Amino acid sequence: MKIFVTGASGHVGSALVPELLRAGHEVVGLARSDASAAKLEAQGAGVRRGDLDDLDGLRKGAAEADAVIHLAFKHEEMFAGDYAGAAGADLAVVEAFLDELSGTGKALIGTGGTLSYAGLGRTATEEERVADSDTRGAARNAIIDATGVRGSVVVLPPTVHSALDTAGFIPILVRTAREKGVSGYPGDGTNRWSAAHTLDAARLYRLAAEKAPAGSVLHAVAEEAVPMRAIAEAIGRKMGLPVESIPAERAQEHFGPLAFMVSRDAPTSSARTRALLGWEPREPGLLADLEAGFYFER
Repeated sequence: MKIFVTGASGHVGSALVPELLRAGHEVVGLARSDASAAKLEAQGAGVRRGDLDDLDGLRKGAAEADAVIHLAFKHEEMFAGDYAGAAGADLAVVEAFLDELSGTGKALIGTGGTLSYAGLGRTATEEERVADSDTRGAARNAIIDATGVRGSVVVLPPTVHSALDTAGFIPILVRTAREKGVSGYPGDGTNRWSAAHTLDAARLYRLAAEKAPAGSVLHAVAEEAVPMRAIAEAIGRKMGLPVESIPAERAQEHFGPLAFMVSRDAPTSSARTRALLGWEPREPGLLADLEAGFYFER
């Protein structure tokens, strides 16, 4: 297949592109800079110059492909507090893809996040429905409800970890611990995040493009529930820093842009995803990657 990928030079995209190429697919990646274009070309992928605001260019990229994998998101706006703006831009991109692909039966794979399941009080499954008001909820729902396309959504955990992860939540927590002199966890630290290795997540996107049925919600989850206190303890141990509880009234001061996410409890199962696509995570777990040390060498 010829697969058009947004976010192709980013964290997950940098693992996905070679994964797709090794499987014999042709890849064209969206690139908004010369550096991103050069990275894609070096990997053996084609390049379409543009960004998420270039809806006409995105439609053309989709029209020329057999499948679209949409990874890119305006994270800068989200972390600056403009959640509505970032979500609105994401929905506009998805609607452009759906408009172009409608009636073709081609695959469109979107992206969601397991923190959307926070507060359920139980382990989330692939049957969960998120609200349109969630950060990527409207885009997610548009894809899985679409007809005339083979739409699916890969739902990523907050900790997609590996040596490729240089700007995700774990690097932010490490940087925060270095700046504050303490590795903090919210409250009693019993809230849980799911986790997956970047290479395992990339394999799931490939499988989704190849064979996920229309309307599929796919959980890229290797570990269902890693307590935040365990993450903070691993960071503190590797950095030689004290590990402390951060009360809710100090969360914004301590965690900065992660304050609105760090206390969420969102254990998530991937049992149905594994059964549906035969996906089995095989890379190291989150705490093992923290022990490996590369997060602390930057």
